Amino acid sequence: MSTADVGTASSQLPQGGCYRIQVLVVGRLKRWRDEVAAQVRRLGYQVTACDRGVDAMTVLALGLPVDVMVVDSGLQGGLCCAQLAVEARTLRPGLRIVLAGDALDDPKPEAPAQIPDALRVRHDQLLSAMVATLMREALADRAA
Repeated sequence: MSTADVGTASSQLPQGGCYRIQVLVVGRLKRWRDEVAAQVRRLGYQVTACDRGVDAMTVLALGLPVDVMVVDSGLQGGLCCAQLAVEARTLRPGLRIVLAGDALDDPKPEAPAQIPDALRVRHDQLLSAMVATLMREALADRAA
């Protein structure tokens, strides 16, 4: 394919389609991160995965494109789940945030008050066919 064909082909991709959507997956457990990232990739989205909140904030601060951030509620360390969500939204006001937790490790499934539109899901919802529905819901009111 020539250079002209590549430019033409990429300009024909639908605006807002999955080819331009970037998802940041943040979780302390490698197995969970890898499984969620694989599910998201199967949908055609681009994925960056981090095991710490500080790394996720670095991705955001560097200006790398991110449309949706999926955060494990069990995230610990300098930037835990709720704090990461608040800091990320401060840095990127239009960022869609999905908080994944379990009833056992997260008895209060409420998102921080500063992030009223964050989507709350159980871990098992991200490890099933519901990922496609969840991504569509997260991106529904994304600014065009």
